[in-house]
This record gives sequence, C-alpha cells and structure tokens, in this order.
Amino acid sequence: MEKKIIEIENDCMISEQLKKIGFSYGQILNMFKKKDVRLNDEKIKEDCFVCIGDKLTIFYDQTKSPSPPSPQKFDIAFEDENLIIVNKPFGIEIEGNDGLAKIFNALPVHRLDRNTTGLTILAKNAKSQKVLLDAFKERTITKKYYAEVVGSTNFKNYKFDAFLVKDAKESRVKIYTKKMPNSAAISTTFNTIKTSNFSSLVECTLHTGKTHQIRASLAFLNHPIIGDGKYGKNEDNKRFKENKQRLHAYFIQFQNLLQPLEYLNGRSFKSLPNWVKN
Repeated sequence: MEKKIIEIENDCMISEQLKKIGFSYGQILNMFKKKDVRLNDEKIKEDCFVCIGDKLTIFYDQTKSPSPPSPQKFDIAFEDENLIIVNKPFGIEIEGNDGLAKIFNALPVHRLDRNTTGLTILAKNAKSQKVLLDAFKERTITKKYYAEVVGSTNFKNYKFDAFLVKDAKESRVKIYTKKMPNSAAISTTFNTIKTSNFSSLVECTLHTGKTHQIRASLAFLNHPIIGDGKYGKNEDNKRFKENKQRLHAYFIQFQNLLQPLEYLNGRSFKSLPNWVKN
C-alpha cells in the first residue's frame, strides 16, 4: 500500500482534492469504502468538506488503478468533426480523470450531475467549444429532462421561478421563494406527461442551469425525484426499490448557432431512459 499526506490549500470537497492529484472517481469511492482516507488523523467513510490547513492522509494500492471505459461502450446520439453527443450513463462524470471528456478526448461545454443520465454535448475543438458555451450562456440551446417523481402531479406549463443558494459544506442547494444573500435566480417549466396515485412522469425544461436545480426544485414542490438520495426520502426510495435517481436529459435542440456549427440550427436529438421505455 502507498501512503500520501496532503495539506489542504483551498476549501473544497475531499473528492475534488483527490481528483486534482490524479485519482479516478472509482478509486475515490473505493478508498472511502475501505476507510483508507483520514482527515486530521481520523478515519472517514464518505466525502466531506475540508478547509485550508486540514491534513489529509490516504492509503491506496498503486497496482489497482482501473483503466477508463472505452468510447465504444457508450451510446452515441450524434458525432462529426466538431462535436459529439453522448448518452451519458449513471455514475459517470463529465470532467475528471475518468469523465466523458477524458474518455473521448473532447472538451466539455455543459455538465450533468454524476447520477443524472442522458444527452451530453462535448466539443472536439476550441472554436466549437466557444460557440457552444456562448449558446448555453445565451440560452439558444433547449434542454429538456424527464423526471419520475413521487406522488400525483398536474403541472401544465408551470413556470417555477425561485432562488437557489449553494451550501458547500453539505454539498447541496436550498430553494427559496424570495431573494436571499448569495442566491441565484432559477427558472424551470414543468409539464406532467402522465400520472398515477403513486408517481408521475414530469418533463422539465431548464431556463437557467444551476447546480441541482431540477432535483431541489421538485423536492421543494413536495415531489422529489424517485431514487434521489440527497433531496428525496429514504422511505420513498425503498418503496419504489430504486437507488438511482430517475432524472434523464432526453432532449436537446440547437438554435442560432454560429460558425462552424450553423448547420445544426433547427436540429434536435432525443434519448429515452429505460424507465420511460418500459
């Protein structure tokens, strides 16, 4: 076993620090599981926030570094010389040593949570990346998600405007109906696709793109996403026998893209998750 001692120089999550020094997400999970991470000489079993001056000690087996997945193992919705649209599976990040950008040797332009599945855009060159980043900033790329939530809903073009505050220590966000210190305005439109007494399929259209926006908003509206361990309830997830959050980026449409991507204007791409198909 190798041993490494790190003195924290910036406030961050432990996982972020471990990624910076070259550990993959799979390795980090394994180290937490085996309690091979110590914070200020105390064993810890899960990711947490660390501060400047904290001492991190890690033990790891250098011979067991997993190789990243092959690009051929992923579902590709579209690809050409400028960009690639990947159907991201559960548990894969966009960035990092074992993220999609590294796997495809491409440039990220937006993010999905590690546990959110669905369509993800990666740029193959710097010019395309800038065009796509500007398009997301100007909101000329439409992104829609499917979420299966707890309970019966009746959303009809319901535009939910609120304010979001990040809680870095808890690695989560909080939703408020009025402006708060350090808050960011958020906006999402919800439409109920189908519903029952137990659950509903909801289409979510983002007008802003903030951390955990859909997940936290639906939980605030008392309809948490099934399988969401952070914003949902354990008893609900157990009842549905689900430990993977049912949130999927199913639709992307391009408008007003500049060169070299103007040929994509008006085009849209769809990908349905298995829990919708079934």
